[in-house]
Amino acid sequence: MTVYGVSNRYAPLLPEACEILRENADVEEADGDGVLLLADGAIYRGTLFGARGIGEGELVFTTGMTGYQESLTDPSFAGQVLTFTYPMIGNYGIHNNRSESGGVWARGVVVRSAMKQPDHRDSIASVGRFLAAFGVPGIENVDTRSITRRVRELGTVLCVFGPAEDEAALRERLAVLRSPELDDLVDLVSVNDAVILNPGSRGESGHLLPRIAALDCGIKYNILRSLCRYFEVIWCPPDIAFESIEELGAQALFCSNGPGDPAHPGMASRARDCLAEGIKAKLPVMGICLGHQLLGLSSGLQTYKMRYGHRGANQPVVDLQSDQVWITSQNHGFAVADPDAGMLAAHPLAVESEEVENLHGNQVVVRYVNANDRTVEGLDVVGAPAFSVQFHPEACPGPHDAHALFARFKDMVESYIRGGD
Repeated sequence: MTVYGVSNRYAPLLPEACEILRENADVEEADGDGVLLLADGAIYRGTLFGARGIGEGELVFTTGMTGYQESLTDPSFAGQVLTFTYPMIGNYGIHNNRSESGGVWARGVVVRSAMKQPDHRDSIASVGRFLAAFGVPGIENVDTRSITRRVRELGTVLCVFGPAEDEAALRERLAVLRSPELDDLVDLVSVNDAVILNPGSRGESGHLLPRIAALDCGIKYNILRSLCRYFEVIWCPPDIAFESIEELGAQALFCSNGPGDPAHPGMASRARDCLAEGIKAKLPVMGICLGHQLLGLSSGLQTYKMRYGHRGANQPVVDLQSDQVWITSQNHGFAVADPDAGMLAAHPLAVESEEVENLHGNQVVVRYVNANDRTVEGLDVVGAPAFSVQFHPEACPGPHDAHALFARFKDMVESYIRGGD
């Protein structure tokens, strides 16, 4: 296990944006006419930017007016072609220390207009150059409003885009394109070895912070930063055995966001089993996004693909216990089935997990629901110090509506250490 001697406030980062840009200073950006083909037969014509090459994957959209760099570097977008609904992307450029991971995970980017000359004193590059440095193609000058309406009505679809003169070859490519959800995307975006981010960290009163294990299914840096405020964090691969977590002295278990189908038999299922073992051992457990879906699966609930998912800011969530509404940031295309109402806002393709057994023996109750479509946004485990949320409390759309959930987890861990008083 590697030990990183870093401050309690910041987790160690992989290569920064400016370093990647320096290494790829001579990379050429794409230009010329482009064409975007959707699996349902729709065609959109525009202009290429970013990296030269072909973009392909599942076409999704995100509604945030800002935060494009954070979205591009969010591992939860692995396997997807990301459409931004806000018409002008890149006006404040790319900034160092703003990425949520060490790479760009979307397989392609679709925008109405990509700013070539950003206007901000801290900008180090344009969005186009940033994408080119990471080898990700983009297409602009397309009707993103029409694309968004189409996805909302018909559901997410596979797509491919590239040079207009290659349209025939692109059609052949689209005809054999397989859904990225069939791949083990969690394995693609997660770490391979356990590392301690902030060894020996102490709280304001000088006491050692509790040690927790954070399962990385595609974790965002800001989640790690948030956890490091309250805990000594072991950043773990998703397939780590629960016995290894016990040997590392972890006093709680956390499971992160991530891409793909939560019911995939690869790394996601191994993380699910680890969560179930943690709950059985009465360890405090918290899950976010994919971690929430995996906790639902471990509790005997099914998961399913949503029509177009929730991606972006200003997503209203109702706490059924307090009737409080939180404004949240979200990024997910799968959901946990409601124990009573079933699979709400489901995709026409009816992609769903098999019926599963409860792996830890405790019942769960729905704590949070989406105010728009009533889909499940959070679960509490009955009789155990464990809960999950579908949304992202480390993000700032409210701006800090949901960040208290980390404090809730901290209180659970401290109570566990005291013996459950």
